[in-house]
Amino acid sequence: MPVPFGVRPFVESDRDEVRALAPRLTEGVAPWRETRAVLAAVRTWVDRSMDAALDADRAAALFVAVDANGVCGFVSVSEREHFAGDLDAYVGELVVHRHAGRRGVGRALIDVAEGWALARGRTRLTLDTGARNAPAREFYQALGYAEEDIRLSKQL
Repeated sequence: MPVPFGVRPFVESDRDEVRALAPRLTEGVAPWRETRAVLAAVRTWVDRSMDAALDADRAAALFVAVDANGVCGFVSVSEREHFAGDLDAYVGELVVHRHAGRRGVGRALIDVAEGWALARGRTRLTLDTGARNAPAREFYQALGYAEEDIRLSKQL
């Protein structure tokens, strides 16, 4: 039987548990990227997302999924201008702990991010994920997300 979980806004006391999930964001990154640099970058993103969520002057939020083991996932959401001028809601990070996978945690976190976006009058929620992160791409596609931009890279 699946372990129940709930989703709520991030609070300062969640910081260490949220930060501990940051390494999951390194999955699916191109193998030619330096592992330590990628990990440092994702930790910085997560720290900035937590700080923004606690700043009342910022259009940003972070939500955590919590089960009997503590924080088992999180999603950060903010607003970001598309190069075409549209102001979209943007998921900066979505992470689910391995032990909580395939229990609906990711979907619940996306649902709350979509609700946040709609409450702010946004009509589009965007996000980025690694081209090699097939499980994440399949997850988002199953929720109705379509790939919009693709970044190409060549070793010189």
